[in-house]
Amino acid sequence: MTQSTNRLSMTDSPESYAIDSTSAGLAGRDGSVEVRGLTVCYSDSKKQKHTVLQDVSFSVPSGTFATVVGPSGSGKSTLLKILGGLHPAESGETIIGGRLITEPNPDLVTIVFQDSSLLPWRTVIRNVALPLETAGVGRQERENRAREVLELVGLGDCIHKYPRELSGGMKQRVAIARGLVVEPAVLLMDEPFAALDEQTRYEMGEELLKLWDRLKSTVIFVTHNLSEAVFLADKVIVLEGRPATVGQILDVDFSRPRDLGLMVAPEFHVVRDRLYTSLKRDRIRSSGTYSWSHGSSVPDGDLAGGER
Repeated sequence: MTQSTNRLSMTDSPESYAIDSTSAGLAGRDGSVEVRGLTVCYSDSKKQKHTVLQDVSFSVPSGTFATVVGPSGSGKSTLLKILGGLHPAESGETIIGGRLITEPNPDLVTIVFQDSSLLPWRTVIRNVALPLETAGVGRQERENRAREVLELVGLGDCIHKYPRELSGGMKQRVAIARGLVVEPAVLLMDEPFAALDEQTRYEMGEELLKLWDRLKSTVIFVTHNLSEAVFLADKVIVLEGRPATVGQILDVDFSRPRDLGLMVAPEFHVVRDRLYTSLKRDRIRSSGTYSWSHGSSVPDGDLAGGER
């Protein structure tokens, strides 16, 4: 399948927030991502080999916010696991910050999953500090760093609460803080807002962009929601086909900072509609549907199970 690149821009940006882009410690680190000829297979219960990703290649410059979309079963979550060094590839290579990734590198790359996976017997600050504790960082330093990142995600007044006392959105903020506390160059996010209601989901996306604008780290964010994919991204990577490859890369040039007012702009709909059109054939062939959102005549829906 031929990969294409499209560039769309929006000249006028809505009124938005003002952010001091001073880094909290992540700026200047090399978070460039280079994926070259990646092929990934798995064996089923009958030990038959199936190819999930085939000859996947793309690059994400350091400091870019990239989203990944594709039909259910296209291997989006598997791709993140490979980038995080958690899953081997049949062939090809992944290079992050100039380093070949063959195993987890928590100082370089961290992953935030859909389930916040907080330890219920630990307070918020101790959940966030856990990766530092595992790495042998002293108590005072890890607590100071955990406090700092919790302030960044707006939970500085919740450090002594337990997960049971938090809303779903607050739990995901804690999970994001835990991913950032080690100051990774690259943050991988696997549908972290999928379990939230629609309003909270988009509000969390807006907050994530504010945080990203300060930190300047590289983010690769998997989603099934096309509005979310376009709203967040500088670059949308589209996985198509079975086995999946990169069908196209859509560069989204809406000016930043962004707020939710962007999502009602005609130019936003043009980008989202073009993305939907490019996925329509795979959507029909796959077992699920894409979440369209924001007034479209295309119905919302959840993708069927399986490898994402």
